[in-house]
Amino acid sequence: MEFDFATPVERRHPAGGEWPSQKWHRHGEEVLPLWVADMDFLSPPAVIEALHARVEHGVFGYGLVPDSLRQTLCAWSAEHYGWAIEPAWQHWLPGVVPALHLASLALTEPGDGVLTVTPIYPPFLRVAERTGRLPQQAAMREPEAPGEPWRLDLEALEAAITPRTRLLLWCQPHNPTGRVWTRDELAGLAELAVRHDLRVVSDELHCDLLLDAGARHVPLAAAFPELAERTLTLWAPSKTFNLAGLTTACAVIPDAGLRRRFTAVARGLQPDGNVLGLVAAEAAYGRGEPWRQVLLEVLRGHRRTLVERVARWPGVAMSPPESTYLAWLDLRRATTLAGGDSPCKALLERAGVALSDGADFGRPGFARLNFGTTATQLDAALARLDRVLAV
Repeated sequence: MEFDFATPVERRHPAGGEWPSQKWHRHGEEVLPLWVADMDFLSPPAVIEALHARVEHGVFGYGLVPDSLRQTLCAWSAEHYGWAIEPAWQHWLPGVVPALHLASLALTEPGDGVLTVTPIYPPFLRVAERTGRLPQQAAMREPEAPGEPWRLDLEALEAAITPRTRLLLWCQPHNPTGRVWTRDELAGLAELAVRHDLRVVSDELHCDLLLDAGARHVPLAAAFPELAERTLTLWAPSKTFNLAGLTTACAVIPDAGLRRRFTAVARGLQPDGNVLGLVAAEAAYGRGEPWRQVLLEVLRGHRRTLVERVARWPGVAMSPPESTYLAWLDLRRATTLAGGDSPCKALLERAGVALSDGADFGRPGFARLNFGTTATQLDAALARLDRVLAV
């Protein structure tokens, strides 16, 4: 089956009515949006077909997580990650961001420290404050030369741990830098977590979007069995299969005690499963693999385009992302943006392109660019950025 990743999809004014989109409506009609992390591709045909069948039934009452979905995720994990998980380990819920907050409430006490590394997906930075905990951060090590990757600074991470630290919010592959962590980095992390008796929430939302040929994701809890009893792993089909609006994710919790604590807190703080999201998740994990393979080839091509284009922009640096459809741009030395306000604000006003502001990730002067769009739309946005940055 052929999949169309080339034809732009009208998202502002689609035929048959207008469906407001955060990505396409927030910044106005004339702006090209390369910011929030949803893609502009049609979701897999298998998912759309399954949703049509469910909608035709016509009744949308309170649903249950079907056993078939649990088994489908078990099969996906075994095949793609080499990790044999159990159906009983799964707690399905409406999104990874709610899961981060629920984990803080379930696994820590008021005033305990919640630690993460920066830069990081913005909701991570708000979990502690929103749940009455102590925010703690450790900075990653910046690239030492153009094109080199960001790295985990284990010394900085350990220095940030205090007697109050109870929970580490972790992200792999990493959003926003696109890093796929090395075995050595993860081994150091695991050793610190065990030695300091930390619980770990591992957000692995982008794990099915590894861009280097032959790369295979290994979940943190699978790579280091000593972490399994203290780790909550978060997965979702939302990024891989472009299903973000269907608000369906899964917390995989091998330890029965942690699972009971998480489930008890979640009760009453989250709604029952999104009946359409559950259907979409099962179709995606069960029949979406051919579509995903074509998507990966498209994203690899877009990454090559972006690497070539950034090389033309004086003072702009980027470590090529090893995963995701997100690129992390260092604009602090961009010669045409010197002395101004936020680089993202300047590019929005001068180029008409919306990027995600690095300040929200804990790194002012940077920007996150979403290249999960058609080549036509990406080229149009990059041409606009050329007029400001390639001078």
